[in-house]
Amino acid sequence: MTDAIRGEARGDAPVPLSVLDLVTVGSGRTATQALATSVELSRLAERRGFHRHWVAEHHSMPGVASSSPAVILAHLAAHTRRIRLGSGGVMLPNHAPLVIAEQFGTLEAFAPGRIDLGLGRAPGTDGATAAALRRTDTLNEGADDFPEQLSELTRFLDDDFPDGHPYARIHAVPGPVQGPKGRPPVWLLGSSGFSARLAGLLGLPFAFAHHFSARNTIPALDLYRESFRPSAVLDAPYAMIGVSALAADEAAEARRQVLSGALAMLRLRTGRPGLVPTPEEAEAYGFSPAEREFVDGWLANVVYGTPDEVRTGLDDLRKRTGADELMITANAHGGDARLRSYELIADAYDLPELPELPEG
Repeated sequence: MTDAIRGEARGDAPVPLSVLDLVTVGSGRTATQALATSVELSRLAERRGFHRHWVAEHHSMPGVASSSPAVILAHLAAHTRRIRLGSGGVMLPNHAPLVIAEQFGTLEAFAPGRIDLGLGRAPGTDGATAAALRRTDTLNEGADDFPEQLSELTRFLDDDFPDGHPYARIHAVPGPVQGPKGRPPVWLLGSSGFSARLAGLLGLPFAFAHHFSARNTIPALDLYRESFRPSAVLDAPYAMIGVSALAADEAAEARRQVLSGALAMLRLRTGRPGLVPTPEEAEAYGFSPAEREFVDGWLANVVYGTPDEVRTGLDDLRKRTGADELMITANAHGGDARLRSYELIADAYDLPELPELPEG
């Protein structure tokens, strides 16, 4: 399974480059348009040699249309032929493990050998929405619940509950019971040390959310590597980080685009989630001193500018963290700006122009 995890660096990139797609919905746009952009992005990423395209589970956020990763991934699988597709991630405590095993078994049947199952333990939303999702006011995200849920999910994926277990006669289908054996590799995602340590102890690949938890990146990666135990999945640690990056033809335009994403995040963090504002709205917004401090701090961890500036920033980040793979997310108002950014980053690293494969 190692080959299904470790990517190939292409062009001049020092490590594999991948895409994290939040399916952002900008002001004046619709979810239909945002999802169409995701299809365009997956085909662009495949054509330009990005290794994988992941979508993330979020709920009750008007500016994000990725509440159902499995549904989106099925659609992307129908429009691509070789790029890896996966969840970055599915929030395991929101779902019964059997349901996730069935969903990702179905995806694996659609696109054999191309599916990743990235798992997180946060709800991907606020507490009230999490309670509505889980039909309970008790949100179990503690150290005991997540490992137990993960173990149950893994056994459903492998169809290997021991004799005498209450679930021994239950099969996740599509799955190994139908043959041939094979299932998506499991990744653990995190923004702190909990999942980093667990991924290390289990010998699983680990993805860290640097794009919204930058101060914890290096401590979490250190903990992952220190905790790592070789497994049937990996013989050595494999760490990927999500990084917010946006390139434009001119540095000033890149700044305009990322400011709209920063304003969207400010509103989310202050309990006012909405559609991603336009660059014009962001430029005209009257930031208070406290809001300006938040925005400046947020943008300090976004890599943006001309293609060469973005390449330099990404290279520096990789050297500081030792990441084995960079997963780039471009949080901007419009789909055109996001697509252009990935094309420019591909050019900056001299990624190849791979032949497009026919759909269907």
